[in-house]
Amino acid sequence: MARVVIVSDMLRGFLEEGYPLYCGSEARKIIPGIQKLLERELSHGSKIFYACDRHVPDAPEFRMFPAHCIEGTEEAELIPELSQYPGEIIPKRTFSSFYGTVLDKRLETIRPETIAICGVTTHICVLQAVADARNRGYEVEVPVDCVASFDRKAHSFALDYMEKVLGARLVKPLVKVPAPLFEIRDSWLSGETADIYFPRTVEILKKEGIDPVATMEVFPRRAGILCGIEEAKALLAEVLPEHTREVWALSQGESFERKEVVLRIKAPYQSYGTYETTYLGMLSHCSGWASAARECVDAAQGIPVISFGARHVHPSVVGIMEYSAIVGGCTGCASTAGAKLAGLQPTGTIPHALIIIMDSTTKAALAFDRHMPPGIPRIALVDTFEDEVRESVTVAKAMKGKLQGVRLDTPSERGRVTADLVKEVRAWLDLEGFKDVKIVVSGGRDPERIRYFIHEGAPVDVFAVGSYISDARPIDFTADLHEVDGKPIAKRGRTPGITPNPRLKRVMQKLTYPGQYLSCLAPNQII
Repeated sequence: MARVVIVSDMLRGFLEEGYPLYCGSEARKIIPGIQKLLERELSHGSKIFYACDRHVPDAPEFRMFPAHCIEGTEEAELIPELSQYPGEIIPKRTFSSFYGTVLDKRLETIRPETIAICGVTTHICVLQAVADARNRGYEVEVPVDCVASFDRKAHSFALDYMEKVLGARLVKPLVKVPAPLFEIRDSWLSGETADIYFPRTVEILKKEGIDPVATMEVFPRRAGILCGIEEAKALLAEVLPEHTREVWALSQGESFERKEVVLRIKAPYQSYGTYETTYLGMLSHCSGWASAARECVDAAQGIPVISFGARHVHPSVVGIMEYSAIVGGCTGCASTAGAKLAGLQPTGTIPHALIIIMDSTTKAALAFDRHMPPGIPRIALVDTFEDEVRESVTVAKAMKGKLQGVRLDTPSERGRVTADLVKEVRAWLDLEGFKDVKIVVSGGRDPERIRYFIHEGAPVDVFAVGSYISDARPIDFTADLHEVDGKPIAKRGRTPGITPNPRLKRVMQKLTYPGQYLSCLAPNQII
């Protein structure tokens, strides 16, 4: 399967300070991602093309933009960070990587199955390359952590256009979260939490002396982000017999499509038949939470999102809900239980209760600073008694350089937090010399509201999201038997036999001799 990567304009003139079209620090952040992409693609034999501006001194483009990347100058050189990765330079005179270049002929020779396009800028040359490739019938991937622009609003528009109009597939980086040692409770193992017909089925089979090696496949009813699979693997490792078990699965945090097989279990049916309810429940709820979190994270376009939804769920599931939000891309959560599972410290500010009891936001912030350990961020809630702008500046002055952030949580009765309010708070903090104080926005956040702040250019530093994540609808997962003692079989409406999915990875295999034990890095994985 031939693959091609087109790297657009990763040139010194766009990526190094001092040049007239320097794209800024946000553009430089994509360099490590592109390096990893190239290393991975080259290891698989992919062909790399560097589409690079090589302008003549009187280029028509200079009527719109300052003169840049003139042929033969340092400005038109590939950045040093990418020069070690072999590829063919495709000089271009316009926004298009195809018009007037040899790229078309090169691709016709290779006939790639997929083209990955990355680089700068998202809404100009990258967008043009995606449109040109799609118009020629190529399948296109855009790794979103490998494209950037100097204009956040235009960057967002371009990604949306590439996906929804041009039909490119946006590839999002896998969020890596440590897999904790999940506790498998006795009530789960005993079957108390199972649909009763499963333990009854196992009881009947035992009494009949029937225990075939059966292959079970698990798939979702809608697309999303996979979570709960590590906990499901921990359960299966506890109950499946070591010498007769095989398990394949997608990875925690991977995206999945509707009806894609995410888990396949092959083992004596009696060993796992009781637990269908349990592992489906793990996947359903956790994937629902993780998928909702990812929607918010995608909408935030690189601005951190933290989970504030613990108050909306039963305390018995707070930890796993917030852990799932972090798998979905949240950078933190408010509860100790969730943070502990993710190997993080919990994130929090100051509640209205402390401010009301102390009768002053400033007094509450100073008391917090006196009594909380130095490593805990000093972030003040600034909408309790006074105007948010006034409270922000007043607290910042009282904290004498220790204030790290303010949280805006204006209730709906007072008009909610608006983009204009954020801009006003930022302007006054800057004017008073508190440019390092960050702004956290909370209170009824969801993807639509987050996109509103992004579209309006509000200088939000962190979004805190509660009920949109915690109240997320579970993703309906279904488990079906597809093979019994090697014989393909299925119920009506399903296709007998194993469902191919090359993305599945073997996570457990049969032990072929006594004492054999093979493990992955994750503490709950046995392969």
